[in-house]
Amino acid sequence: MNDHPDLSPVGRPARPAKGCGDAPVLHQRGQHEVFCGLTGIIWLHRKMQDAFFLVVGSRTCAHLLQSAAGVMIFAEPRFGTAILEEQDLAGLADAHEELDREVSRLLSRRPDIRQLFLVGSCPSEVIKLDLARAAERLTKVHAPHVRVLNYSGSGIETTFTQGEDACLAAMVPALPETNARQLLIAGALPDVVEDQMVGLLERMGIGPVRVLPAPRADGDLAVGSETVFALAQPFLGDTHAALVRRGARHIPAPFPFGEEGTTAWLRAIADEFGVDDATFEAVTAAPRARARKAVAAAAETLRDRSVFFFPDSQLELSLARFLTRECGMTALEVGMPYLNRQVIGAELDLIAEGPVLSEGQDVDRQLDRCRAAQPDLSVCGLGLANPLEAEGLTTKWAIELVFTPVHFYEQAGDLTALFARPIRRRDLLKLGVPSGGIEPPSVAPGLRPAATGEVAR
Repeated sequence: MNDHPDLSPVGRPARPAKGCGDAPVLHQRGQHEVFCGLTGIIWLHRKMQDAFFLVVGSRTCAHLLQSAAGVMIFAEPRFGTAILEEQDLAGLADAHEELDREVSRLLSRRPDIRQLFLVGSCPSEVIKLDLARAAERLTKVHAPHVRVLNYSGSGIETTFTQGEDACLAAMVPALPETNARQLLIAGALPDVVEDQMVGLLERMGIGPVRVLPAPRADGDLAVGSETVFALAQPFLGDTHAALVRRGARHIPAPFPFGEEGTTAWLRAIADEFGVDDATFEAVTAAPRARARKAVAAAAETLRDRSVFFFPDSQLELSLARFLTRECGMTALEVGMPYLNRQVIGAELDLIAEGPVLSEGQDVDRQLDRCRAAQPDLSVCGLGLANPLEAEGLTTKWAIELVFTPVHFYEQAGDLTALFARPIRRRDLLKLGVPSGGIEPPSVAPGLRPAATGEVAR
């Protein structure tokens, strides 16, 4: 018997008396604080074993990627930067000729590459370098051995998780056609989490299960009118639209964060494939119990605390649902870079009316609202965390929630602990407890040192 207060015996979430589905949204259009979309390459290049990401950008782009990935000098990662020099930016050189030459050199050195992504950056977009045309031209030259695609990783007007969305959306039109009935899961997950997800689905008799992105270009990933798909990440709006254009049908569901979100996500897919309640319970009962226990242990620190979300990763609404329904927190404001109701409508219906919902950002005004609210925890980007900490507000870096495995049952306790840790640290400091039991002062607020192999993306 299921003892979760918010779930029916078959795992369908009970909606609050009045949710946020019809709540007004504060639309903000002002100065915003974002992180570069090129960072998506750091986890995407690990997922696609025969792909290479060539950023067409500046030396700053190259330094960003090397710093974010921690690349050793002798390593050969599956990404690099074709650096735009002053003569390129000034229009004194033919950037397309230079790009063709660099691509040829790269492919001659790395014959293992089967997919090459030309990734746009702020500099390449400022000089209007047409990478779509370049990808078409280079595909004709290097096909069938290499497929060349392009997408934008620029941070001028986007948030950093849109790099993954743009990449996956660019892959969809090139996928083969299929008439087979299948489930497609869109969204890059750490390998261990993806294995857990596929294992749960297959034990319920659901299949075949395909995952986008696939590890290799020559796999059996295809799409067609008999494809149904579920999103593993809430920031995949463009990917959603691209799959619908190919004839696939979306399975709307809350996202698999926490025990309740994971169960609701799995239940929506199980309903689509006609899985009976007894089978669903048999497969999910044990991991659900483990997740509930893990969340409860870490949530004591969070219960009756307040949280304020700045727009950053596009995970905000799903995480607000998790924290309010499973951890007993109160959401004061949930800021999102973009609000796509087709993608996150199911989350809106589960969050009880109360928090301010904001889309976009006017960072100065939002900071004023945060200071006035004095939340127990502020979830924000890197650029805001230290200033807010200096003002006495406790913060959590939003980017850590993307680089750390947090999806599905076995990671539910870790997800809860990510939010509990900065509050627990603040409580100990207020009590004057020596720092031996908490993060050393050299660690930036809200981010603990990762153990070897901890960040699996």
